[in-house]
Amino acid sequence: MKKLFGVTTAMVTPMYANGEVNYSETAKLTEFLISKGVDCLYPLGTTGEMLKLSLEERKEVAETVIRAANQRVPVFVHIGAMTVKETLVLAEHAVQAGADGIGVVTPIYFPASGEDIEHYYATIANALPKDFPIYLYSIPQLSGNELPVKVVKRLAESYPNIVGMKYSYPDFLMLKDYLSIRSNDFSVLTGTDALFVPALAMGCDGVVSGVSSVYPEPFVHIYRSFQAMDLNDAREMQRHADRIIKILQAGANIAYFKSGLEHRGIKAGSVKGPQQDLNKRLNEELVQELNEWISELSEKKLMSIY
Repeated sequence: MKKLFGVTTAMVTPMYANGEVNYSETAKLTEFLISKGVDCLYPLGTTGEMLKLSLEERKEVAETVIRAANQRVPVFVHIGAMTVKETLVLAEHAVQAGADGIGVVTPIYFPASGEDIEHYYATIANALPKDFPIYLYSIPQLSGNELPVKVVKRLAESYPNIVGMKYSYPDFLMLKDYLSIRSNDFSVLTGTDALFVPALAMGCDGVVSGVSSVYPEPFVHIYRSFQAMDLNDAREMQRHADRIIKILQAGANIAYFKSGLEHRGIKAGSVKGPQQDLNKRLNEELVQELNEWISELSEKKLMSIY
């Protein structure tokens, strides 16, 4: 079964000012990311404003990315939703639409026990083909629910289509425990962009990166350097990546991602309310910081990565 690896980009969902999805620009963003060398695409996750979209919008975004990617890179669609019924609708659609796999966030907002979470994922795994890859997704700082290691272990051992997980909290001890599951067969990716190099060193298969939806180049550079065993180069580029991560607020405010993409010629547009777009002052400050970062790369003769 296919698995996520390397630079897996958590995609922004381009939108018009009225909050409607811009599907043509979604296709353009897909092409942009593939042209920059990312390894996999992960639409409709946190960076993609997943829960703000209707089921029909999520289906059409998934179809747009899958169609535009045209099997050049794996596309794993995030399908987690507020209810089991909605999650299953999106999961079955992902299979039918030709996705290479799915990601599924833990239950969110309402407290869920380990038994609740295990039953949730078991329901999804049982509803899908045994050879269709499923990634668990833990982001406890937003979901409100931790994903216990013992639950992940039982799921990985019981369901062959549960092939890995994305862990988006900077806890290396927990990451170490996830990496111990099912030996080398269980895939683990960090969702913390700033920890890409150390996560690779620990044995993670890659990063699911929101910042790479705007600037994929430094992350691609890091992964290629790590593969080539040039750790000094990977560490140096991680420092440059850390700067752009900070400039773009590490994804805490998707409006920074969308403004950053506008600066690169991708009409990512607006965020869907209740969040708001950057005001004129913040946008001007962002553009200035981006230009300074690019200038710094140029001075260090690193512009070749672009």
